[in-house]
Amino acid sequence: MVVQAQEGRLTTSGNHVLVATAVPVERDAVAGALPGSGHEVRLPGVTLHRAGGCDLLAAGVGPALAAASVSAALTAAALGGEPYGLVVSTGIAGGFAPDAPVGSLVLADEITAADLGAETADGFLPVTELGFGTVTHRPPASLVRESAAATGALTGVVLTVSTVTGSAARAAALRALHPRALAEAMEGFGVAEAAATHGVPVLEIRAVSNPVGPRDRGAWRIGAALAALTTGFGKLTPVLESWNPHDR
Repeated sequence: MVVQAQEGRLTTSGNHVLVATAVPVERDAVAGALPGSGHEVRLPGVTLHRAGGCDLLAAGVGPALAAASVSAALTAAALGGEPYGLVVSTGIAGGFAPDAPVGSLVLADEITAADLGAETADGFLPVTELGFGTVTHRPPASLVRESAAATGALTGVVLTVSTVTGSAARAAALRALHPRALAEAMEGFGVAEAAATHGVPVLEIRAVSNPVGPRDRGAWRIGAALAALTTGFGKLTPVLESWNPHDR
């Protein structure tokens, strides 16, 4: 496999990599793992931060805005003749205790929309059981394995929610529906939907900042999670450089 550098961008087999976070502080944590100060690239609808070979995008909070922003970046790249070969959704997240403690890294082998569906008298039905749509995207297994080995991240399901969990009852209900869930965040499924529409593989890696459950700001460790994200992404970058996108 040939790893190329196109105008300073990290590329695998000739295609460059887009890294999407929700907010600028997460984007900057990733940039902290990359060499150089970087510079802005303005595209229709989005502004990228190009640093250390990666295109970084603060895509916005929630699955809808994240999907729209990532899709805009993917479209601009494709129209420019340099389509992305991989999209990475990253940032901080809530972790399901005790499996994903605060400060740990979590890699998604499944990216699942936890609340896309309908409430019924018998409980929640995902949209797939209503006969349409999808609720889960699966990153390439080889990339997940290599990324976990390099970063030491836990591997499991990362849930995407539109409303952050704020009670023990809701946390328990999510784990009952998704026993392999390690973390919840708000953008991964939207990023994955946009990537899938463009036929681009996706990876999600998260640093745990707080336990999923009752909303207790005193228990949040955002600084520590951002530091873990920087460290983890520093270890992840060589994997992104060497991964063969044809090895799914």
